[in-house]
Amino acid sequence: MAERLVLRMRRSLTAPVPAPSWPDGIRLAAFDPDHHARDVHALLVAAYARGGGEVAPYDAWLPALTGDAEYDAALCFVAVDDRNAVAGVAQCWTSAFIKDLAVRADHRRQGLGSALLLHAFRRFRERGAPFVDLKVDSDNPSGALRLYRAHGMQQIEAYRLP
Repeated sequence: MAERLVLRMRRSLTAPVPAPSWPDGIRLAAFDPDHHARDVHALLVAAYARGGGEVAPYDAWLPALTGDAEYDAALCFVAVDDRNAVAGVAQCWTSAFIKDLAVRADHRRQGLGSALLLHAFRRFRERGAPFVDLKVDSDNPSGALRLYRAHGMQQIEAYRLP
């Protein structure tokens, strides 16, 4: 297995953050593990299937997520379509860290990733965080690196993982 180059990126939150522009037919829903967890997990599995990260099997993933000291359901931003199907998610930690950001394939290239990212930035700014961080594989095939840079995120660290 080849080494992965992982980048830690950061965006300052000292200046105002633009409001997100949600694609037509998309709205935020409060994360309810009983209702959304399986669909969010399936979305993450699909998003990472081509590379860029990995996700544990559901039975390990959910308790690890909800049992983490940095977990707060209010920081799991779930975007649903007009059928209430999960279209995208930004799962964040209380330390102003975006743990996962994923958009369902049929909703990509419509601005949903940008909207989720900006929504997360605004929530952390409201909480008083001076910056927000995330990690991304340098060769992430989804265009994530381009998205993050377009929204003011800058690389602050790089390291290799086996």
